[in-house]
Amino acid sequence: MSRVLVAGESWVTQSTHIKGVDTFTTSSYVVGVEPLRRALESRGHQVEHLPAHLVPARFPSSEGELSAYDVVVLSDIGANSVQLAPSVFEKAIPGADRLGALRDWVDAGGGLLMIGGYLSFTGFEGKAAYRNTVLHDVLPVELLAEDDRVELPAGTRAEVLDADHPALGGVAGDWPALLGYNRVRPRPESSVLARIGADPLVAVAQRGAGRTAVFTSDCSPHWAPEAFCEHWDGYPRVFGGLVEWLAG
Repeated sequence: MSRVLVAGESWVTQSTHIKGVDTFTTSSYVVGVEPLRRALESRGHQVEHLPAHLVPARFPSSEGELSAYDVVVLSDIGANSVQLAPSVFEKAIPGADRLGALRDWVDAGGGLLMIGGYLSFTGFEGKAAYRNTVLHDVLPVELLAEDDRVELPAGTRAEVLDADHPALGGVAGDWPALLGYNRVRPRPESSVLARIGADPLVAVAQRGAGRTAVFTSDCSPHWAPEAFCEHWDGYPRVFGGLVEWLAG
C-alpha cells in the first residue's frame, strides 16, 4: 500500500443568468478526483485529496511534511497555487520554497506524477507556468513556452510503445479515445511508454533516488470521457501501475 497525495482536481464554477432586465448568479463546486481516487483505492492505496482551493494554504512546505507520502500527484493545479502561500502572496511575508522542497523530496526518493489539464504543465494561456520553476527539471519531459493544449474533439486513441513496463500496470488491448492532452517533449533520459501522435502521453524517468512520471491527458472529463475513466477496466491498471512504479 502506498500513501498518495493528490493536489488539485476540483474547481468552482460561477454562472450569470440574464432574464430580461434581471440577472442573478449561481455557483457550484465540482470535484473531479473521484475516478482516480476509486482506481487507486481499489488497488489498496491510501489516497488523500487536497482540493485546489486549499492547495495555497495547505500544500506541504518541507521534505519532512512530504515524507508522510510515497507519491505526490499534481493534477490540474498550477505552479502559482502550489508556490504562493497566502502569507507570501497577500502579506509579502517570506515563506517556504514549496516547489523546491518537492524537487528535493523527489531527489531523496519520492515519487511525483503530473496529470494533464488546463492548469498542468504549461497549460491554458501559459497559466500553469511550471516551465519557469525548479520543478521543470524534475519532470521526465520538457514543457513548451506557449499554451500547450491540444484539443481533439473527435477523439484519438493512444499508441502504447512499451506494454510490458510495470508503470502501465499490465493493461492489454486498445485504450479508449481521449479528447485532448498537453503537448510536451520527451527528455533523452526518459522512457515514453505511450504516445498520441508523436507526443508523449505517458513518460517516466529516474530522478536522483526518486522517480517521476507524466500522464499528459486528463484523469477525468473533459479530456478523459466516461468510456475511459469510468467504464474501462484498464484505467485502474494504468494509474495504479504508475503509482506503484513511482513508489518503488
